[in-house]
Amino acid sequence: MKTTHFTPLPCGYSPTNRPIDVLKKYGVINLDKPSNPSSHEVVAWIKKILNVNKTGHSGTLDPKVTGCLIVCINNATRLVKAQQSAGKEYVAVVKLHAKLDNVKKLEKALDTLTGPCFQRPPLISAVKKELRVRSIYETKLIEYDDKRDLGIFWLSCQAGTYVRTQCVHLGYLLGCGAHMQELRRVRSGAMKEDRSMVTMHDVKDAEWYYQQYNNDNYLRRVIMPLETLLVGYPRIVVKDTSINAICYGAQLMLPGVLRYESGIEVGAQIVLMSTKGEAIALAIAQMTTSTIATCDHGIVARTKRVIMDRDVYDKKWKLGPFSKKKADLKEQGKLDKYGRLNDSTPEAWKLLFGEPDKATTVKEVAKAVKDGLAAEDAAPAKKPSRKSSKVEEDADAEKLKKREEKKAKKDKAEMEATEEKADKKDKKAKKDKKDKKDKKAKKSKKEDSDSE
Repeated sequence: MKTTHFTPLPCGYSPTNRPIDVLKKYGVINLDKPSNPSSHEVVAWIKKILNVNKTGHSGTLDPKVTGCLIVCINNATRLVKAQQSAGKEYVAVVKLHAKLDNVKKLEKALDTLTGPCFQRPPLISAVKKELRVRSIYETKLIEYDDKRDLGIFWLSCQAGTYVRTQCVHLGYLLGCGAHMQELRRVRSGAMKEDRSMVTMHDVKDAEWYYQQYNNDNYLRRVIMPLETLLVGYPRIVVKDTSINAICYGAQLMLPGVLRYESGIEVGAQIVLMSTKGEAIALAIAQMTTSTIATCDHGIVARTKRVIMDRDVYDKKWKLGPFSKKKADLKEQGKLDKYGRLNDSTPEAWKLLFGEPDKATTVKEVAKAVKDGLAAEDAAPAKKPSRKSSKVEEDADAEKLKKREEKKAKKDKAEMEATEEKADKKDKKAKKDKKDKKDKKAKKSKKEDSDSE
């Protein structure tokens, strides 16, 4: 814990207590993808069923493959890339092209194909057909059927691994040939095959039930908060007053940190959370846990992907003493409109913010402030002369006159353009009327000649 002093704001919602329309904005579905439709088709159908603006999925499954497909809705699509690179687990059925005299051979071949493996994606696949390396973390033979030469095995692998290619390689190692008969994904990133998994029918029924009876219990069972995907990341809890600044692209500075997790390393991907448990952004840590505990200034994390919408929390920046002083100096003309130094800038401000590489002391700044105040007291107050005030009045009158002339010219030009447009419209209408009349006359003439 960094500090216990913060101002809670009555904004945002706890992930489990979000209204259903907000939940749809920050929700994910652990979908049991059916066989035959492609992942893109399934995602498009869910978009239509739930009537949302945007949907995405975290890792394509081939049409015939079933199992875990994470469908992200609206703002949750910002997490798609983070989930696509997460590890996957599959259960596959492999068909051998000849009988094995010993099952141990298949187990040995599976063990051989662990660790980094060369793979070339199949001809029918959604990626470029080039040789690449993918890691197989663990494999396990579940069952083998001697009569039908079918084996069932489980594997945990890196994202982008083609299990179909893995089955072909098994056949090469065994010397008999093999191909994949069936495949099911049982885990994708943080989601796995458990009670949270729902079917397409569940999604359709839940939405229908909500529309008919205005009861969102079933829909809340189907749509989960996006925070469920981020439980494995280290977390930093941010003060409510710093949240909107981060949503606008600011980096997380140390004064904005409330609590932090142990084990954070520089360069690690972390999640910035609100005090209510909402995910604000994914970020890259710039300090370790020990540095955060002992330091009192600096950048804690650089924002990588903002998840929360802007202005969910109130704007609380530019309310400090230096920000207010800067605004006053800009108003007095002692800083330019961009807040940069000019000839009228006080010496104390130049010492503090003039040259960042130049060192200064509190005594120097205090002396500059004292000298500035003394100079202001010594300087006699200048009374504006009648002549100068008259010149200013004349200049203002001239400006007003020019502005009025400009406005009159603009109004005249607009009126002329409107009249010209109306004339063109009238001419076109007359021409159309004449053409219609001529056409009618020709038609009647033709009918008369035909009757004769």
